[in-house]
Amino acid sequence: MKLRYARTSPFVRKVVVFAEESNVAETIHKVDTDVWSADTDIHEDNPLGKIPALVTDDGTFVGSFACCDYLNKRWSTKKLIPENDAPRWRVMQIHGLADGAMEAAVAYVIEARRRPQEFVYADFLDRQMSRLDKTMNSLEARIGDLSELDLGSITTGCMLGYLDFRLSDQFDWRARAPQLADWYKEFSQRPSMQGSTPA
Repeated sequence: MKLRYARTSPFVRKVVVFAEESNVAETIHKVDTDVWSADTDIHEDNPLGKIPALVTDDGTFVGSFACCDYLNKRWSTKKLIPENDAPRWRVMQIHGLADGAMEAAVAYVIEARRRPQEFVYADFLDRQMSRLDKTMNSLEARIGDLSELDLGSITTGCMLGYLDFRLSDQFDWRARAPQLADWYKEFSQRPSMQGSTPA
């Protein structure tokens, strides 16, 4: 399998950590991809021009959830997305919160760093910060739902890692969610997280 990859992408990191924790990382060849480069070839594997994209004998899976779901169902020896209703609903709810916060953080970074400064839309940045703030409150209130290693906790860990990587000066999430900070301090020490730290 081939994974279109960039170490700084939290969505790619989610797939990398998921693959490592699912015991399938050795079957994946990571291909460094700069989607912002004028001569990028990402469209050959993903017409949307986005990463991650997982190219397999069963076709190409676009987006981090699709990649993880495929790995979970097709290859994983350690299932991290439950099949049974109640556990699955819990994982999907946490995943949805963390993935949405990840999207807000990436949107903030793109607006603030990629757009010419005179065209940066302050209200847009404020909206993303508000989403992050409210999501920290929600995850803090559901800290017990992060006790298991699964897609929800992996996504949460990768999202918090991205906040530290890109928005540490703009958003002090630890002050808003001290229990979440304690959880992340331990979770971030997992070998899969240590080996995929963005740089």
